[in-house]
Amino acid sequence: MPASHRNAHAIREAITRLNDPRLARWAAQIRHTGGCRQPIHLRGTVEHYDRATGRLLHRYSTNQEPDGVLRVPCKTRRASRCPACAETYRADTYHLIRAGLTGGKGVPESVSSHPCLFVTLTAPSFGPVHTRRERDGRILPCHPRRNRETCPHGRVISCTVRHRADDDVLGEPLCPGCYDYTGTVLFNAVAPVLWKRFADALRRHLAALAGLTLAQLREQLVVSFAKVGEFQRRGVVHFHAIIRLDGPAGPATTPPAWATCDVLTRAVQRAAQAVTVTIPQLAGELARVLRWGTQVDARPITLTGELTDQAVAGYIAKYATKAAECAGTLDQRISPTQDLSCLPVRDHARRLIAECLRLGAYEELAELRLVQWAHMLGFRGHLSTRSRHYSTTLTQIRAERQDHVRAEEITTGRLPLFDEDDVLVIARWEYAGRGLSPGDALVAALLGSPAAVLAAHGGEAR
Repeated sequence: MPASHRNAHAIREAITRLNDPRLARWAAQIRHTGGCRQPIHLRGTVEHYDRATGRLLHRYSTNQEPDGVLRVPCKTRRASRCPACAETYRADTYHLIRAGLTGGKGVPESVSSHPCLFVTLTAPSFGPVHTRRERDGRILPCHPRRNRETCPHGRVISCTVRHRADDDVLGEPLCPGCYDYTGTVLFNAVAPVLWKRFADALRRHLAALAGLTLAQLREQLVVSFAKVGEFQRRGVVHFHAIIRLDGPAGPATTPPAWATCDVLTRAVQRAAQAVTVTIPQLAGELARVLRWGTQVDARPITLTGELTDQAVAGYIAKYATKAAECAGTLDQRISPTQDLSCLPVRDHARRLIAECLRLGAYEELAELRLVQWAHMLGFRGHLSTRSRHYSTTLTQIRAERQDHVRAEEITTGRLPLFDEDDVLVIARWEYAGRGLSPGDALVAALLGSPAAVLAAHGGEAR
């Protein structure tokens, strides 16, 4: 459909909505979604019964709502899908991470005195890529080489350009033919396994440094962590982690005196160098041993200085809302039958996706599910995870917010006040769609919904 016809259709929809006698209630729903780009449409009822008599005390039905549905936020964590809901997720993650550094939300303030490091585990090199380097505030040439040798594909493996921060070539290989796309995809796929083995090895090395067995270590301390994965422009994932030493019962107990930041740093360095994942030999390809890169950064987190609790919490929370789209790929699954040449992605990302599909055909790699996770360039784990003892949970933070909103709604009379012990609540909900139609997106934009303008240009109701 031509753009002019779509615009005319959207304008007609908007006029119909503006003339709807229930516009005020529709606008209230839109405001309550907090600017969600793709609100979920629910259809159903909520009934309150007296437990003693069985009498119906209150009944809510979406039949009385505009279009017969209730619109609620999609609650996605991905900023590329819904900036408004991702901002809520980012804020929740920030408070969760900071509570594990300074206390609060059920975590004692004494946790701030526990040994704690901000650790970055990087990926190895899979070939030279265009990069932006700085030193003392000066931008350095990308990859200067005196000899300017050419590779087997006839390309000069050198670049003297001082790239801008928004340069499109950042992360692109100097020679795509020489770049190890197979290694990149396989590293992304096994990165969660490498992290698991690193965490296990860290405990073993801590025990060794203290002259203890693993069983004895568990009686003296607990290793707590929160981590997030970040995709570099070259399309490979690396991890940022907060690693903290607690007493045997978690953050409420003090770790032993020998457990210091220095001991933890040595254990991190040794564990990162020790762990590997072996990829079996494939037809025409040798077996591979994948490990972390040589750059392992481990720095103490302090209440003052450059690496403060606020800075670290903000950094972790920022990347908790992102995925692989910063590497130039798509934020949706890719079918093996799709024509990759038609995908709106960078050539580097297209080659990585194609490598996922190629490697996914090997039975030996079936458990990596490379075809299903081609849009993530092979990575198939959770980008943001934390240990059980680190701090509170996102579920608890969301429950606190829901209780606050519910109390406010009861105070204003929008919800009935019942004694929960005397009332039986029966709710029936069904999914009825999602998103905003072009016309509704225009009206939402007029009402001041911050994400609605974006939805008006790409958010069709489904």
